[in-house]
Amino acid sequence: MVDESVYAALAGLSVTTSLPFLLYGAWIMIDAETVSWNVLTHHLRYIGAGLALTTVPIVGWMIPRLFQRLTGLAVIHAFLGLQAYALLGFALTGIARILQAKRNADAYEDPDVDIDEIHENMGHWRARLRVGVAGFMLLWLCAWVTGLYRFYSIHVAPAM
Repeated sequence: MVDESVYAALAGLSVTTSLPFLLYGAWIMIDAETVSWNVLTHHLRYIGAGLALTTVPIVGWMIPRLFQRLTGLAVIHAFLGLQAYALLGFALTGIARILQAKRNADAYEDPDVDIDEIHENMGHWRARLRVGVAGFMLLWLCAWVTGLYRFYSIHVAPAM
């Protein structure tokens, strides 16, 4: 049987590997002057890979073992991660509305369309998207650092 530390290291490595995907996916949108359908799908490929690399270890490894080592640090780690995903859900409510409005106005095909004139709530939806994504990344980083410390304290420090 493989030691639990190996699975924990693989889960941590997967979550750590997701960071460049998430950052590059964000950079694609920041760097784009106009968001065409091709830019959006290119962005979503990287974001989807990053979220998969994070979510699969959470669901498959971390959540089932949360109550086996329920310490204060585990609660903080879980709380930060849960709040990160809550803010991602908040961002998705803005993304869905923006996507719908841009598709209805054919704004993905016509780069000359002013995005703020498509719908009267576009500014609100874009703010929701920005707050949700920024909050997700900030809390994701906090949960990641907490998880690295938990890995060290559980699987590395006791072996010393």
